[in-house]
Amino acid sequence: MLELDGTAEAPADLIKDGTDATFAADVIEASQTVPVIVDFWAPWCGPCKTLGPAIEAAVTKAKGRVKLVKVDVDANQAYAGQLQVQSIPTVYAFFQGKPIDGFQGALPPSEIDAFVDKIAALAGDPEAEGLSAAIEAAEQMLEEGAATDAAETFAAILQEEPNNAPAYAGLVRSYLALDDVEQAEAILNGAPAEISTDPLLEAVHAQIRLAREAANAGPVAELQATVDAEPDNHQARFDLAIAFHANGQVEDAVNTLLELFRRDREWNDGAAKTQLFTIFDAHEAKDPIVLNGRRKLSSMIFA
Repeated sequence: MLELDGTAEAPADLIKDGTDATFAADVIEASQTVPVIVDFWAPWCGPCKTLGPAIEAAVTKAKGRVKLVKVDVDANQAYAGQLQVQSIPTVYAFFQGKPIDGFQGALPPSEIDAFVDKIAALAGDPEAEGLSAAIEAAEQMLEEGAATDAAETFAAILQEEPNNAPAYAGLVRSYLALDDVEQAEAILNGAPAEISTDPLLEAVHAQIRLAREAANAGPVAELQATVDAEPDNHQARFDLAIAFHANGQVEDAVNTLLELFRRDREWNDGAAKTQLFTIFDAHEAKDPIVLNGRRKLSSMIFA
């Protein structure tokens, strides 16, 4: 099972004392991947004693998205001179080896937090990226038939981010893949209100409905024979479409429903159109079968 909380822990070298000898490694090289804030200070500097702890607190809250290097200018004058540090405290932010921002003097905590957040944002959000990678891994598991592993991974993601719609939909699809429609529906019904109308959750709602219909679908061969013998038997044609979809023959299901709609669009309160929209919702919008089916239905509706 995937561990998702690694990015939440701050690195051991998040805050360190730097020197002229270590500046290249601690700041120039390190900032190639993670922004580094450099605090030039001195032991005798009163404002430094206020600014230093405030920056440390803000950097710690950023959880590894930015680092802090503290340089005592009395003991290390080379880089302070190169950067023209004329008064202290002076703060510089480095990213990809270059100074990109900075300020002089003590600032209120709110401004320090805003500065650190702005610099940290340059490297993106590792936690969000980690969740995105976890979702991709879970989707791969599901595609390869490892539905139980996928369900565990999606569930772990939701522990980190309860309102993650892709993970919620993935968890529902995992239980559908395990033929546990009841659990899939229970999970969907428990979705947070904030994401309940997300298209991904609407899609799995349609998939649940189709899964329930599939459980009661009749044999394709028998239904096809009935339709061939009784072309005006709309119920048999509708049932054939359900059987086709249950058998994985999505295009045949769509074409059968389109034919039913052509013959009698009002039959059973427009059941053919309703079923078509359920199928369209259950599959990816860019699926060629869905795109073609929607186009044909639209041409019939507006003919």
